[in-house]
Amino acid sequence: MIEPSGQDLPPPPRKLLSCATANLKHDVPASLVVFLVAVPLSLGIAFASGAPIVAGLVAAVVGGVVAGLLGGAPLQVSGPAAGLTVIVAETIDRFGWATTCAITVLAGVVQLLLGASRVARAALAVSPAIVHGMLAGIGVTIVLAQVHVVLGGDTQTAPVDNLIELPGQLVSAEGAAATVGLLTLAILLLWGRLPVRVRAIPGPLVAVLCATVLAVVTGLSLDRVDVPADVLHLSFVPAFPDGDWAAFAVAVITIALVASVESLLSAVAVDKLHTGPRANLDRELIGQGAANITSGALGGLPVTGVIVRSTTNVTSGARTRVSAVLHGLWVFLFVVFLAGLLREIPLAALAGLLIYIGAKLIDLGRIKEVRQHGDLLVYLTTLLGVVGIDLMYGVLLGMGVAAVLTLRRLLWSGIRAERDGDGWRIVVEGALAALSIPRLSSVLGSIPAGSTVTLELVVDYLDHAAFETLSSWQQAHERGGGTVIVEELGHPWFARGKAGNPTVHKGAARRAVPRWFAPWSEWQRVAAEPVVPAQRTAPPSVLRGTAEYERNVARLMQPTLRRLADVHAPSTMFLTCGDARIVPNVITSSGPGDLFTVRNIGNLVGTDGSVAAAVEFAVGTLGVREIVVCGHSSCGAMKALVSGPPAGAPALTSWLRHAEPSLERLHTQPPPKIGGRVPVAEWDRLALHNVLAQLDRLCAHPLVAAAVGQGRLRLIGMYFDVAAARVYLHDPATGDFGPASVHSGQTAE
Repeated sequence: MIEPSGQDLPPPPRKLLSCATANLKHDVPASLVVFLVAVPLSLGIAFASGAPIVAGLVAAVVGGVVAGLLGGAPLQVSGPAAGLTVIVAETIDRFGWATTCAITVLAGVVQLLLGASRVARAALAVSPAIVHGMLAGIGVTIVLAQVHVVLGGDTQTAPVDNLIELPGQLVSAEGAAATVGLLTLAILLLWGRLPVRVRAIPGPLVAVLCATVLAVVTGLSLDRVDVPADVLHLSFVPAFPDGDWAAFAVAVITIALVASVESLLSAVAVDKLHTGPRANLDRELIGQGAANITSGALGGLPVTGVIVRSTTNVTSGARTRVSAVLHGLWVFLFVVFLAGLLREIPLAALAGLLIYIGAKLIDLGRIKEVRQHGDLLVYLTTLLGVVGIDLMYGVLLGMGVAAVLTLRRLLWSGIRAERDGDGWRIVVEGALAALSIPRLSSVLGSIPAGSTVTLELVVDYLDHAAFETLSSWQQAHERGGGTVIVEELGHPWFARGKAGNPTVHKGAARRAVPRWFAPWSEWQRVAAEPVVPAQRTAPPSVLRGTAEYERNVARLMQPTLRRLADVHAPSTMFLTCGDARIVPNVITSSGPGDLFTVRNIGNLVGTDGSVAAAVEFAVGTLGVREIVVCGHSSCGAMKALVSGPPAGAPALTSWLRHAEPSLERLHTQPPPKIGGRVPVAEWDRLALHNVLAQLDRLCAHPLVAAAVGQGRLRLIGMYFDVAAARVYLHDPATGDFGPASVHSGQTAE
């Protein structure tokens, strides 16, 4: 019999018990804090929804216990949420409470199906602007309704009616209700400014408690919370409607989707607050579905993950799902033993709490963020739709606007004309489709007849209508004595169309390569090819490159270079060959200000003053933290050493004498391996030896030796395989060169 390894055995019972005990030290206090927050919030949400007050507490218990046990987000706390208040209120008004509970049960079934189908992440495809606009609309709706209760009046059915009736309500405000409501609001607003120790007690609990004590002590005549005499008497049965099944089905889907999206977004947000296990979104939907089935069957409100309670749970130190479950149990015990206290709570106090909650849903920071991302119109459309029509239509309007904006962005094209020497340059960027033809035609029409025009196409899509417009304009302009030169970057949409073989969909296109990346010379070569042979001679590549820099790159680089204008503090001295195929900033993914680059033939540390001066300046003045010696494959200097320098090049012959130690290493020492193999070409083996020889020469420099000894400097051997476009680093432990991704942490000499 084979004994299992120690890693396969479960932790011993004593260790499990110790771990559970350690977590309980954090979970129990956290659950008590969440319980104190949940009770007044649950009562207020039930009141705002027009549901029985106890329904909020039932949902809190079920959300804590059922969703806490079965959900996939361990630290998320579930219960009745303000985000569903308007939907539930409209549902109750249309179908009644018993049918609303049946809708909640079926919404839970839908959530179970969604979770089992593993499509939870699809809910995250809803634009955040729609979600936040919906929450803000709900917040406005809650505030407009509850202001009337604080003023001692009755709320209207529609938010617009509440807004219209508000001036009259202000004139006829009832003093007692207004006093209690405003006191609740004042405590909530001031609570966040008190010392941290005081704020450890939840503000909503203190506000409602103080308002209740004031009402009881002064004997104010106010409407109070209506709680049944026997809150545990569950003779309630959800009921189906007598008709209107289409609206019934819409209500089920609406509550299921909104509750799911709110729960999933909350779970994702909670994941950012802690470092524990990540949420399983599909399992979370299953847990939420089971909670809604249970809550609806017992006469509770719909359940969702609630960001306020979840944040409180995490910040209070919760470690596991036990905290959420315990919070539900504390709410249950409160209902059993202290339900009588609920009958003393003034409705105006709950209304003040709800005004505070509703206002918090209108997050000004979110509005700024949405505006920065260009989705303010989606946000405002959703908000106004929720307030002015109803929640479902508001969300649908927001989704419609988001779809239109997305379509516009997908088909966006930047079109501009600018002077280019004696001629003109027309730059077209993005996707050029039929929607952009009016603007394109306007720009093309502004070009003077007979002029030389460079048409620069940087497009990731070109449809038939746009192609016809460009082609017709080109032919007309050339008939009028002008010249059109087409520079097409990335996929040749226009050229293939002219050749009679157009690309018909974006998927067939080769992804466009930006000009600042390889192939640098390729785009210049293509751009230099005249559309009509012998019509134009391209200027030298450096001039074309600098012109390209001025047009498209300078404005992007300017902020960085402005910051570096008076600062020169590179971290690395990079000694490499003058070979044009080696681009240090590309192979090191670095930018301006990062590398102090020294280049010469063969990346040699010569005994002349040039390299020595560079080393002294880099180490002594700039204080670089590393020096890199980078050789490469197919090096011309190494080939010259192997076969002898070319005749008639005395300066080159003299310079290459600095590489004699490298030749000696080649003939006396085994060759280093690169990526586990020895290079075939002798000059490539010499290039590896040459890197190591130059590192040895650097180590002999007094300034370098002192800095390395003090731990202020390290030396790095690097080799670039040109054909493979791979970087290899020297590993002092083995003497060989390995891939940079593997040996980057083992490069100190």
